[in-house]
Amino acid sequence: MLTAAQAARLRELAAPHTEDDHSTSLTNLAHMCRHEPEDRWPDLVDAHFAGLRAASSGGESTAELLRGVHARLLPVESLTPELTGAMRYARPVAEGLVFAYALDGPTAVRILTDADVERVGLEKLGEAAYANLSRVPVQHEEVSIEGRALLHSVYGDSPFVASRALFLDELARQGTGGPLPDAGALVVVPTRHLLAYHPIIDGSVVDAINDLAAYGLGAYEDGPGALSPRVYWWHRGDLTSMTVFDDTTHTLSIEPPPELLGLMKGLVRLDRAGRLAGRNTGKAPDVGELTRKTAAAIGRLAQAPDSLGDAFTSALELAHAHAATDPNVALLDSWDAWAAAVQLGSALFTGTQPHECHLGETPALQVPAIPAEPPADARAWLDTFYLAVVCRQRDRIDRLCRVPLEVLSQDDSVDAYVLHWIDTLQTYCSKRPMDDVVEKLIATMETSGRDVVARAQRDFVDLIDYQPAALFHRLIARDHDQFTEALNEALAHHGRYWGDSTAPRAQVALGPLAMASLAYDSGFPVAPQPYLPKYLLNRERIETIPG
Repeated sequence: MLTAAQAARLRELAAPHTEDDHSTSLTNLAHMCRHEPEDRWPDLVDAHFAGLRAASSGGESTAELLRGVHARLLPVESLTPELTGAMRYARPVAEGLVFAYALDGPTAVRILTDADVERVGLEKLGEAAYANLSRVPVQHEEVSIEGRALLHSVYGDSPFVASRALFLDELARQGTGGPLPDAGALVVVPTRHLLAYHPIIDGSVVDAINDLAAYGLGAYEDGPGALSPRVYWWHRGDLTSMTVFDDTTHTLSIEPPPELLGLMKGLVRLDRAGRLAGRNTGKAPDVGELTRKTAAAIGRLAQAPDSLGDAFTSALELAHAHAATDPNVALLDSWDAWAAAVQLGSALFTGTQPHECHLGETPALQVPAIPAEPPADARAWLDTFYLAVVCRQRDRIDRLCRVPLEVLSQDDSVDAYVLHWIDTLQTYCSKRPMDDVVEKLIATMETSGRDVVARAQRDFVDLIDYQPAALFHRLIARDHDQFTEALNEALAHHGRYWGDSTAPRAQVALGPLAMASLAYDSGFPVAPQPYLPKYLLNRERIETIPG
């Protein structure tokens, strides 16, 4: 930040204020001086060291210490051997960061020593430090740098602003009115006066890592009050560094820990398939545009059969989108979309012979012969299975149950409970012993717990993904009343998760609809409800589906 000549002059001005046997950091002083004319530097240096002397004098009363103490993040390089020896209570909280207590005095901030802590008591001092830190005034704003990642910037005049990252969930509640997601947040603390974070809610986490790395590094280099150039993962109160420095090339890179990397893979896959509520844009899906998009995707299959997955995703999105204006699937165009989704989904996993499919008034679309090459996409298999059940496609269900679980198990974006759930459905629909079905259902339940799931949002698992298994439990127990209660709960969870979102998947609860269809066919008294298209549930819209 200074030229060699300027740095030498700053050291010369600082030398009379320092002791020969102590090392003194001039980083913050350099940040201040670089923005001022050099003829003002002597006064700045004198004022800086006068403030340090006043702050280090000590002698405050217990009441004064409790009134002014704050929890404080310090850069690890700021702890000289002398400070370290006097602050045995301090502890590392993440790579490059140390937790300590600091006194906010009238003219300067003083780092507390072991003697200060002993005078007040560690527990009492800690409670006061937390309370004082939580009252530090901050300003909050949302920043969108590039792509779709949204960053929350928190800043203020206090030198304790960045230290509020220690209690990031509380800070998020104050700034946004809601808690951080169970997956936590990415966060940077580049200077004492600034932090920025990104709640981990969807696939935009990939963009956010790069955005935060650039944002944090720039602020760290600009200063003053530099704290850390690293990107951290805040998760359940802990900070984990993701920044790796290469001392040979003098470069840095971002390497998420395995747990976060798995979570990111899962969120990206879920997001791309439109399964996450995320941030609602308020724009309703355009059925006409989706119809043209799906028709074009089907038209490309003859030349690009490997694009079948994209065509299926588009058709499934279209089927859900129709429910926004035709919630009962009473119209032919709506049924055509559901039938096309079944055709493309089953072709994706079990192959198909040449056949036609229809999308409303568009000309008949030709689906070419496609060999059976099931992809390692567990949730796409579940979608296809649910569609086949809803559309009463017994032959397609049988073929889906013959898709090897070993292939689907290669999907590293899903948690174990998803694969156990597929195993349960394949076992049940293959008419194997009920004891085997129950054993696999129990495995599904055991692997969907909070401490086990690592690749999906907790609320998505609880409110959406696990609900079909909960309904299936009541279905095989043949308990009509409890099935009805569980179905009402599943639909309420669906509404709670999606809120007022206009996303296609918000319109139909596909998994519960499939379980309700099985129950209806087994004589359960299942009544049409929101998110359950009436004419699919009662089979009145079902027609023959080619392929």
